[in-house]
Amino acid sequence: MAARDTGPLWGPRPAGGRPRVIVIGAGMSGLAAGCYAQMSGLESRVFEKHVLPGGCCTAWARQGYLFDYCIDWLIGTAAGTGANDVWRELGALDGKRITVFDQFNRVVDERGRSVTFYNDPERLRRHLLEISPGDARLIRAFCRDLRRYAALDPRWELKPPPLKSAAERAGTLLGVLPAFLLYWRTAATPMRRFADRFQDPLLRRAFPNMFLQELTGFPLLPYLFTMACASNGNAGFPEGGSLGLARSVEERYLGLGGHVGYRSRVERVLVENGRAVGVRLRDGKEHFADHVIAACDGPTVLDKLLDGRWTSPRTDRLYKELLDTPDNLYPAVVSAFVGLDGPLPAGEPHSTTYLLGAERGATLPGCLQHSLVVQQRSGYTTGFAPEGKSVLHCTYFTDHRSWQQLRAADRRAYRERKRQVADFVRRFLAERHPGIDERIELVDVATPATTERYTGNTYGSILAWKAFSEADDVSTALVNRDRMRLPGLDGFSMAGQWTGMGGLIRAATSGRYAVQYLCAELGLEFRAWPSEGTEPWHPGKLGRLPQLEPRRTARKATVAE
Repeated sequence: MAARDTGPLWGPRPAGGRPRVIVIGAGMSGLAAGCYAQMSGLESRVFEKHVLPGGCCTAWARQGYLFDYCIDWLIGTAAGTGANDVWRELGALDGKRITVFDQFNRVVDERGRSVTFYNDPERLRRHLLEISPGDARLIRAFCRDLRRYAALDPRWELKPPPLKSAAERAGTLLGVLPAFLLYWRTAATPMRRFADRFQDPLLRRAFPNMFLQELTGFPLLPYLFTMACASNGNAGFPEGGSLGLARSVEERYLGLGGHVGYRSRVERVLVENGRAVGVRLRDGKEHFADHVIAACDGPTVLDKLLDGRWTSPRTDRLYKELLDTPDNLYPAVVSAFVGLDGPLPAGEPHSTTYLLGAERGATLPGCLQHSLVVQQRSGYTTGFAPEGKSVLHCTYFTDHRSWQQLRAADRRAYRERKRQVADFVRRFLAERHPGIDERIELVDVATPATTERYTGNTYGSILAWKAFSEADDVSTALVNRDRMRLPGLDGFSMAGQWTGMGGLIRAATSGRYAVQYLCAELGLEFRAWPSEGTEPWHPGKLGRLPQLEPRRTARKATVAE
């Protein structure tokens, strides 16, 4: 692939030339903004501080293994849905097979009792009734709602509300009305409160962990919606995984004539007379454009790139108040990738949440919820492990502060804490699958400090603002009322998960919205069309990846810095 250097300097735009857009960040929202800018007749350039696209939607290589970091499931894998339209426009799924699982997750308690959350409502109903006949009323109600969600048309908003015509707004309203009471009731019922009504203690604990781990404050609605998507093949896993998704969108962007500059850290947004006019890179080079879209970490944008000079009541609330208020950010995550010599453990589902209990959970460093998720990653798609080998991915919610403070104060102690994670995972897997520890070739641990170091995401949060939190309404108003802009600063937009909420499809849509608003301002027609890429996906499209070689091989477990 070409066009990865910073390219020639962009000086003032020649008279009569196409409007120029600079995008900061080659994550999903930045690449999407670049694609839509190119399709709409703008000239764009993306600057990225890392050597890879995708931001948190990434992977890395070690000893022949590919450790896929981001996607557990991808909303929009089924044709005929609005979310799928976005991915098709961005070429994200070109030539790819989609893996669809018949179950969402399994939850196992300390005594070995388990519940499997099948995507099929009827199969789920029968399974849950076998576990707890006494909970028949709640079980039937949940599965009835799941069937209703599965029968709905999964709409995705392709245009921000302020740009909709009266007819389009009416169409949106008419689309919601038939299921309004269902939406309202399930949005008003917290999952935790619903789960506490079960008589069976396993079901009480399992339901909130349906999404791998409990997302505190979430109501029933997102659980039902996502399981319904999975039931309809609309929450599958794309071939190539996280980095494969990012590479496909990058390929689409370059094919549209865009330019990505890697190792090109933006240190300042240049402002003249209250208007953003370009950016200054770390190497001192300055590039000028008619508009700048910051598709990266929100606090970094406001405090560093804009030097704290521009803000708004909503960004003040988000980044100065809600940022440090509990339950507004998605929790940070510890990931432990396990490289196995030989096949995956037989008879296991693709994803399992193990409830550890308070005593054992306390021995897993920084574990917030006393649970561990184990996913059979090399079973999701090909290319994640060398021939004859396989990969497990173990994760748990954690805090950011203790990891970041330890890394800053004592690197040796930080590495030792990571090694404790690796040792815990080895012991746990050996208990579940005797003899597996002899097949473990390496354990690679990534912490929130790792995430913050490579992506710049504040507090190592992968998904930024959490839906159904205090931040949700503020973020929605930032997009729909402020149009992703800051008062007093023209020629500048914010996009991405720190603006328009977390999730890959939200990030991509955020980039779409930013360009739609820009086109409306410039009096240009916003244009988008599906990619026509048909070449089958192959691992070679991932390109050359950084090879993270282990510093030590003691105990056959290694951890990355």
